[in-house]
Amino acid sequence: MFINFYKNTIMKKLFIYSIFTIISLSLFSQDKSNDGKYYNIFRSSDIYNSVWRELDINYVDSLNYEKLNDVAINSMLQQLDPYTIYIPEQQEENLQAMTTGMYGGIGAVIQRYKDYVVISEPKFGLPAQKNGILAGDQIISINNESMKGKSTSYVSNKLKGIPGTEIKLKLRRNGEKKLIEKTFLREVIHINSIDYYGILQDSIGYIALSDFTDKSYNDFKTALTELKDKDIKKLVIDLRNNGGGLVNEAVNIASMFLPRGTTVVSMKGKSSKNERKYKTPFAPIMPNIPIVVIINENSASASEIIAGAFQDLDRATIVGERSFGKGLVQSIRQLPYGGYLKVTTAKYYLPSGRCIQSVDYENNIRGERPKTIPDSLTNKFKTQQGRTVRDKSGITPDIFVEEKKGNYISYYLFVDNIIFDFATKYYYSHERIPSPGTFKLTDEEYSDFIAFVKSKNFTYKLESEKMLTQLQKMVETEGYIGKTDSIFKQLTPLLKADVERDLRDFRKDIQYLIEAEIVKRYYYQKGYSEFILRYDEWVSKALEAFK
Repeated sequence: MFINFYKNTIMKKLFIYSIFTIISLSLFSQDKSNDGKYYNIFRSSDIYNSVWRELDINYVDSLNYEKLNDVAINSMLQQLDPYTIYIPEQQEENLQAMTTGMYGGIGAVIQRYKDYVVISEPKFGLPAQKNGILAGDQIISINNESMKGKSTSYVSNKLKGIPGTEIKLKLRRNGEKKLIEKTFLREVIHINSIDYYGILQDSIGYIALSDFTDKSYNDFKTALTELKDKDIKKLVIDLRNNGGGLVNEAVNIASMFLPRGTTVVSMKGKSSKNERKYKTPFAPIMPNIPIVVIINENSASASEIIAGAFQDLDRATIVGERSFGKGLVQSIRQLPYGGYLKVTTAKYYLPSGRCIQSVDYENNIRGERPKTIPDSLTNKFKTQQGRTVRDKSGITPDIFVEEKKGNYISYYLFVDNIIFDFATKYYYSHERIPSPGTFKLTDEEYSDFIAFVKSKNFTYKLESEKMLTQLQKMVETEGYIGKTDSIFKQLTPLLKADVERDLRDFRKDIQYLIEAEIVKRYYYQKGYSEFILRYDEWVSKALEAFK
């Protein structure tokens, strides 16, 4: 039986290779009409296969074929735009979660903390929260496998699984000597596209949309219908940090506010099959309600389609900062052996005719932000009512909001988990807190936080202090240290971080982060969103825009 299976496998491979050769020769014969394109494809494939064959036969050590193949494919794709990527079979589940917003798991956000991964946020109403798992719980083992030293992605994959399958966790909880054991079933986790919705003030509705999966239209419609029933008069749509997703979902959402049959976006690619116009498919729910859309530099793709279309059609006021500038469209192509290729097939054009794609691919490929193209190198287009808008560099808001500058001590207190640990300690010593709309730390509680920071021996360095040290070394190398000694002596104490001083000077920002983390422990995502809206200057600007 094994011999027959082996023979069949060999015959299949030979058959596939023969078909590939026939196709390749066929393509090669079309060389004259295609300017050598097919010849180059065949030649490149032949070279690639020959390299594999020589390595397999002659290389001195054993080969990791899968890894080498992934590296080869990814290196090739890196020469293109940053959005054309290879998705191997083992990442198929991540692809499904990205497009559908669903996966099998326990419904919790996790983060790495020292030797273990901890639960940073159990989502309300999902298996982790329903089974008493709390923020701050360390994941010691999953199904009797130790998680010590494991990466966040490794632990995440272990927590995920087929809905209905059993998972057994051992957890270490703050203040508990014995490990806690939890055994329950994984469930289908639906990642709701709506982070939060509610009424802000003066009958103004608010919807924060985080992405565009195949459930986004339904999620948005549910939120809008509920707000409409509460008789809202105006609406804020928050698209900050929304990196996009499915185009048809963005068009469907736009149809709630535009006349049926309105062109929202057009696609144009190399092939005519990739050309398409997307028009609103449904009758609007609220065709006349005043709208403000909030965007930031991380609003991209489908987010820019909604913001840009509403701007071009003069349907909304755009508030915030210039958006990312992604005017490319990808489609998913299935590959042999379970892999996928997400490939850029077209550019999209907004109703005014502009494409907002930043053409600076090279910085994107290196992981840098695309450069903002000067207005002098862009083209002018007109909105429906004759206002000027431009192409090539994202959506420029009608009203700018300047991002508030942070401070380094807040950043390090956050990334070093000092604030997280204090929130955990606070939770176990306070049975309840006031509502998210009124909760505030007292002076005494903030003093407790300062003492807590000291007990952790927390230190940090200012970037200016690091740069001063580098400058001092450079000056010394160049032989000018004697002439600049007095300057460095004056600057050194001024640029040295003083933890206790900075905890007092930047109390407002630090206390905001502490309060937000504490509120999340008691009221989960909904309460957290209500809390941060109290201090959100961007939302305040959006409310002013209605006036």
